[in-house]
Amino acid sequence: MKKSLATLGVLAAAALALSGCTDSAAPPASSPSSSGSGSEEPMEMTTVRVAALPIAETGALWAAMEEGIFESYGLEIEVVPAQGGANAIPALLSGDIQFAIGQPFGPIRADQQDLGIVIVGNYANSNAEGDDVNAVVALGDSGITRPADLAGKKVSVNTIGAAGDLTIRKAVQDDGGDPSTIEFVEVAFPDVPAQLEAGTMDAAWAPDPFRGMVVGGGGVSVVAPYQATIPGLSVLTNITTQALLDEDPDLVAAYSEAMAEALEWASSNEDAVRAAIATNLDIPEEAAAGITLPTFTWDLSAAGIEDLGDLAVEFGYIEAVPDYATMIQQQ
Repeated sequence: MKKSLATLGVLAAAALALSGCTDSAAPPASSPSSSGSGSEEPMEMTTVRVAALPIAETGALWAAMEEGIFESYGLEIEVVPAQGGANAIPALLSGDIQFAIGQPFGPIRADQQDLGIVIVGNYANSNAEGDDVNAVVALGDSGITRPADLAGKKVSVNTIGAAGDLTIRKAVQDDGGDPSTIEFVEVAFPDVPAQLEAGTMDAAWAPDPFRGMVVGGGGVSVVAPYQATIPGLSVLTNITTQALLDEDPDLVAAYSEAMAEALEWASSNEDAVRAAIATNLDIPEEAAAGITLPTFTWDLSAAGIEDLGDLAVEFGYIEAVPDYATMIQQQ
């Protein structure tokens, strides 16, 4: 493993506190924005706090913000870095944030507790074929080359008890290994390259750019667990609360329309997305150019969330199939 691997991981981690956050001089909620014509009334801006992971997929959001798409809907987006969608749920329930972009597994678990967490739209699907957006990676000299090799090993995920370790278990089982012998540990994605090099775990589940750092440094891609189990599974969804839907439907509608436009725009403006990734994750442009991007879409119809829920029941992650009619409310 090249020594630069850990250094890149540290640089990326250091950028997280700065990535995606609004400038301290940004206008507060409901402050007027300047209009192009003096004869028009200035648009009232509403600040919306959105939790998002500091990973390549968030490039669509960062780029759309730079393009002014959300501003055109009267929304000033403040991105709050998060480690995982499930970690953002307490902040949603407290009202500290209004939306979160995270795995659909957070709402699946929240449904079991009747917490009123709702998926209002998709964000990105994994790739059903070809290179996928996340994978389990290991060092080149680890001897781990296939899913079954992960049995009995220590494997990191960003959030334990979510789609990462669930789909890894399924992939290992399908390859003839015993998933019950895997020891999962929680490691933030930016820490993966350095922690693998330090030997604190045997393998790690990671998206780009961290997957690419490991593989580019001589590591191996063991399995893309989403593609191996539920091809095209949603990587990230847009999440809010039933309370916000009921109390401020206009805000939810504006955010939904803006995000739908942003994702459609991002899918046709890959260069802008990659530029935003390079800037916000503080990585070289050439590294961003090699990142595998997901399918950005607001549409939940092919997200595979119900399949994920069924898999969660099969492996005992949850006791019952979620109430999808209330948990998934496409806006």
